[in-house]
Order: sequence, then C-alpha cells, then structure tokens
Amino acid sequence: MSTNLYIYYKVAASRAQEFDHAAAAMQADLSLQHQINTAFKRSAEIKDEHHTWMEVYSSVPPDFLQVIDQAVARHGLAALIDGPRHTEFFVNISSCA
Repeated sequence: MSTNLYIYYKVAASRAQEFDHAAAAMQADLSLQHQINTAFKRSAEIKDEHHTWMEVYSSVPPDFLQVIDQAVARHGLAALIDGPRHTEFFVNISSCA
C-alpha cells in the first residue's frame, strides 16, 4: 500500500509569485532526489488576503516528513507561510465492488 502526503497552508496573496518560485524549486529538487511524483496547487480565490496552497507527494517513504521539513528550511519557505503547515497522509486502497 503506498502513502501520499498532502500539506496545506496560507500564503499572503501579495507574496504569491515569490512563494510559487521557491516552492516549485523545492518540489523539483525533492522529485529529482527521491524519485517521487509531486504536485503544487493554489486556491483560485483570495480569502482574508491569503491563498491556500497545497503540496502533494505521491508514494512517499515513512520518513518523508522529515525530508520535507529540511527542504522547507533550505528553500526559505517558512518565512513566506502565514500560520501552521497542516500535513495529512492518505493511503491508496483498492475498493471491492
């Protein structure tokens, strides 16, 4: 069974372009180093002057959250995020019909 990691948080709309460049570089590095699929998404609407952003990582190893935390620090993302980063792991299952 493979595990996917979803991380979401708020970023000020005024910093969207700066954040996008830093986060995209981080995901490109992680994808290359760990041979995983990544996705990066942003809410379409602005709420309270912020967008909600989401990172998606497919089929990650058990210790991948530590890898992400190090990458966030290395790419300077923490300084651009307002509030906590929320993380959730989901497993891929097959349904029996």
